[in-house]
Amino acid sequence: MEVSLFLAKFWGWYLILFFFILSFNPKRIKQIFEFLKDPKFAIIVSFLAIFIGLINILLHNIWEASWTLIITLIGWAALIKGLLMFISPQTAIKNIEYINIKLIQVVYVFLFFCGLYLLNMGYELIPY
Repeated sequence: MEVSLFLAKFWGWYLILFFFILSFNPKRIKQIFEFLKDPKFAIIVSFLAIFIGLINILLHNIWEASWTLIITLIGWAALIKGLLMFISPQTAIKNIEYINIKLIQVVYVFLFFCGLYLLNMGYELIPY
């Protein structure tokens, strides 16, 4: 459970920080999309996503119907995203171009609430 609490705090802070960074600087989202069109940058991002996903999965691969499942799903999503971007960067770039900026903002709001939930579980702020 120690690893679960640590990863809940890590992912919670990560998601909230990214939400605020991208909320106060929405141009950054467009910059990220533009950078991902560069194959060199896409490879670096894919290696980083694979690394983070593997570490998360090796430390925390718990498939229970509880809040810990969110952490497991984040790890698997990072691994799969990294593998897809590494195996087929052109397809990943086409998918990125297809995504609408407004849809990304909706996803980031969802991830913000997910981050709040994980922080609550990690720090036990509001007991259940």
